Amino acid sequence: MEETSGYKEYVAGLLAGVATVITGHPFDTVKVKLQKHNTVAHGMQYKNGLHCTARIVKIEGVRGLYRGATSSFLGVAFESSLLFGIYSQTKQKLQEGPPNTRPQPQVIIPAAAYGGAIISFVLCPSELVKMQVQGTDSLVPKSGRYSGPIDCALKTMKTEGVPGIFRGGLTTLLRETIGNVVFFSVYEYVRHYMHLQLKTASSDHNYLNDVGIGIVSGGLGGVAFWSSVLPLDVAKTIIQTASDKSSTKNPFQILKSIYGRSGLSGCYTGLGPTIARAFPANAAAIVTWELAAKLLGVERE
Repeated sequence: MEETSGYKEYVAGLLAGVATVITGHPFDTVKVKLQKHNTVAHGMQYKNGLHCTARIVKIEGVRGLYRGATSSFLGVAFESSLLFGIYSQTKQKLQEGPPNTRPQPQVIIPAAAYGGAIISFVLCPSELVKMQVQGTDSLVPKSGRYSGPIDCALKTMKTEGVPGIFRGGLTTLLRETIGNVVFFSVYEYVRHYMHLQLKTASSDHNYLNDVGIGIVSGGLGGVAFWSSVLPLDVAKTIIQTASDKSSTKNPFQILKSIYGRSGLSGCYTGLGPTIARAFPANAAAIVTWELAAKLLGVERE
């Protein structure tokens, strides 16, 4: 990547975040409800992702699938802008010598981990508010429901102070650091080898090829991300949606408890809608990021 105005990577990342929310938020709503209601000790509330989706649409309409989307748009757009901007800029600074077309683990891993760590401080409060709102339905007593993201944020601040907004911060940090190392590693290697195959097969280069590579590399990167860190996400959901604020915030204790009750499948609660969301949402993010970067004149290796 050549030296360029740093802000362009951040703008492209912001647009990628918008694409992610539009594509993936309904799946995320289903995942949160499954993780919140299906991991408690008193038993299952939803049979599976389809049952959960059907219940939401029946009771709340399609709008129910986009419950909490306001905070998600703000949080994910800002987070995505930071992530892609920080990753690109850090990767550029760590790159030794002239641009190397081969992926370099010693560059990708620290750049992705650094970007993931930074965005965890944005994601933690925005996801807490989003999940509190997403978890509000007929299973929750009216007295415990929130009218929207702002209502949720204000009530949380009033009852718990600033630390309440950052409940689950350590788990978010672990998820984002590990997950983004996996995501960008898979993305960079798949992208590299697909470009090699296309160059071998044909010397022609067009935008359709770039879109196709972006869909596959971004989609597979997203699936790899969530496959590697979903247990941490399950623990984070429980921490951030717990009615008893004094309950443990140690993700490993929570996962140990879930494993004891439900086995490994309990630690992967919500896997179906998560993977169903991961491919299209991350494919949309990568395609949007790469096309926006090109339109803004950012040169990539």
